[in-house]
Amino acid sequence: MKKLLPWIITMFLAITLIVVAVFLVLSRGGDDTAAAAEKKEEAKQEKKLSAKEIVAVSSDITGIKTNLSDAGYIVQMDFSIQLDSAKVKAEFDEIKEITIKPIILMTLADTTPQSLSTAKGKMQLNTKLKNLINKSMPEGKVVSVNITNFILANI
Repeated sequence: MKKLLPWIITMFLAITLIVVAVFLVLSRGGDDTAAAAEKKEEAKQEKKLSAKEIVAVSSDITGIKTNLSDAGYIVQMDFSIQLDSAKVKAEFDEIKEITIKPIILMTLADTTPQSLSTAKGKMQLNTKLKNLINKSMPEGKVVSVNITNFILANI
């Protein structure tokens, strides 16, 4: 019996580890497929909008001029922000000067000139702004943030 006890404990631990591994794989796999399905649904909704509908749910923020994290550089940018409905756009327009512009300015203050010199860096900025603005929205959500004007200058 004493010789059999270590084998029983080893087998019990092995079975426990296998069950835990299967549980982790299954729980992560379900989240990924749900997130992928949600992204596909959002992409379908974006594609269905006509030009007039896009204009009706888009808001422009112009005249952003600020220093970047490297004080030797200044950036001038304009943004077009697409929202999920015209009602949300109306509410967004009311708060964009007091809530949204400060978010953009603070984000740019933490951004390096090198990161804005590439398309990938600009896309990352767009994504970061989208996430930060969505957190501050009272209701509705931002569908996309696009840079419509960009000037980076060395002072």
